[in-house]
Amino acid sequence: MRRPTALLSLLVLLLAGCSAAPDDGPRPRPPATAGRSGSEPPGARPTGGAWWRPAPGVDWQWQLSGRLDTSVDVPVYDIDGFDHDAETVAGLHDDGRRVICYLSTGAWEDWRPDAGKFPASVIGGGNGWKGERWLDIRRTDVLEPLLAARLDMCRAKGFDAVEPDNMDGYRNTTGFPLEAADQLRYNRLVARLAHERGMAVGLKNDLDQIPALLGDFDFAVNEQCAQYDECARLTPFIEAGKAVFHVEYELPTSDFCADSRRLKLSSLRKKYELGVWRQAC
Repeated sequence: MRRPTALLSLLVLLLAGCSAAPDDGPRPRPPATAGRSGSEPPGARPTGGAWWRPAPGVDWQWQLSGRLDTSVDVPVYDIDGFDHDAETVAGLHDDGRRVICYLSTGAWEDWRPDAGKFPASVIGGGNGWKGERWLDIRRTDVLEPLLAARLDMCRAKGFDAVEPDNMDGYRNTTGFPLEAADQLRYNRLVARLAHERGMAVGLKNDLDQIPALLGDFDFAVNEQCAQYDECARLTPFIEAGKAVFHVEYELPTSDFCADSRRLKLSSLRKKYELGVWRQAC
């Protein structure tokens, strides 16, 4: 979840009143005979726990809004899992890219096609973004089958990995009495469901729980660690040979790229809408 700006935060308050070795290279290109009909290209579904694990420093593009631009010359794309079909994923694979499936796993989004399947009892307060509300992650009896269905969708479309968002509800005002233990349990559930489907999974933000969750996740995704002087806390991922995909929104690249290179982060500057525009370190 992108950190809300101060104005947006004020508005919200008012309204509320076992895996393979790390791999930093691109996806191997399938044979020329592989089509884009939606069927999985050869080798798309790893077995025996041999899912993809991106290594530190790999370049990436993160685009969650607007018409997808597939021309950015990077080995990793992170795109919305609902908004893109199997043909799009296969096309990126044909170009040698790995593809990450963005999903919100800790918040309800009112525009998603499965929004009506979430009972009101698990939907809490707003998280600072229009149409999004925190979920009661203690209710795994309700949420696990819904999560599983979403991850089945990612797998069926051929994604290599999952970026589960809103993974630190316990540190926010959600409307539920969430504790750190609830978050650990839930995040491990998300990781297990992804791995059971042969996909890598990233830990989104949730810096305080990195020591406990490092073994469960294959990479990290972080927003604004430079702005908040937190990037060094991601070092355990780098030391474990796991990529840290990092974005800043408000700082110029001159303020964070030198440190990012030193820390071996995969850093970008993006706009909050996460469209095509990017500046890479």
